[in-house]
Amino acid sequence: MSSQIANNNYNFSNNHVFTNWRAYYDITKPKVVALLVLTALVGMSLSVPGGLPWQVLLPAMLGIALLSSAAAAINHIVDERIDTIMGRTHNRPLPEGRISVTNAIVFAISIALLGFIILYSLVNPLTAFLTFSGLVGYSFVYTLYLKRATPQNITIGGLAGAIPPLLGWTAMTNEVAPNALLLVLIIFTWTPPHFWALAIHRKDDYAKVNIPMLPVTHGVSFTKTQILLYTILLFVVCLLPYLVGMSNWFYLIGACSLNLIFMGYAWQLKFHANEGTAMATFKFSIVHLMLLFIILLIDHYWLPMS
Repeated sequence: MSSQIANNNYNFSNNHVFTNWRAYYDITKPKVVALLVLTALVGMSLSVPGGLPWQVLLPAMLGIALLSSAAAAINHIVDERIDTIMGRTHNRPLPEGRISVTNAIVFAISIALLGFIILYSLVNPLTAFLTFSGLVGYSFVYTLYLKRATPQNITIGGLAGAIPPLLGWTAMTNEVAPNALLLVLIIFTWTPPHFWALAIHRKDDYAKVNIPMLPVTHGVSFTKTQILLYTILLFVVCLLPYLVGMSNWFYLIGACSLNLIFMGYAWQLKFHANEGTAMATFKFSIVHLMLLFIILLIDHYWLPMS
């Protein structure tokens, strides 16, 4: 009997540790961070000809990932109250009590400091401070202020989430270059139609917690129009890497194809929407950005510019 109790206690302890580990992992938004790190990797690759030195590549990716994860964790901390109310987020680790706010704060500060130290000491100070500025921009300027202050919150605050390609570029070159800013511009233009599609799907949730997302303040029809217009603008912006000589024909074909599909989703959302169109548009937007940057990467190594 005592042996059975001991085994049960051991199993409970293991399950508790696993659950806590999973909760900390979840508040870092790992899928979002993975996409950010991918765009940073593309920024690194396009900044230099040939291969990347692993002595810089590994600490740069780790440092950017840690600070991005810290920004995501702070977002969870700041939004704990509204996350408890919203249907999309009520099962996050903090609203469910899987970890405490205090522990989440300690965790976020710890990985932020670790990420900054890695970037500052093993990469360069410019990348460290730019990455930290992205954390401040997303966690505090956007989440704490803009998100609750203006329906243009995601348009302005999207800049913080758009800088990873610049971080990758500066990690390799220690300088801010126009081509790096062009990659930032692509993500900056992509962010509003990406997020507004989700905001349409979750309009009632945002209204319930008094967050002035565009569908809440200006209506769903107006937001759909903005999404369509932004996908047209995004099409033009995505042509720029080819037009300025950053990329070759493979990227041009891929970018045109992806953006035509995105515009097709936006057109359907505006004129022929059903209950699932907004969420389908949101999901495709993630695939769009991921494939766009993978195509940029393939183009760079397969068809290097002279």
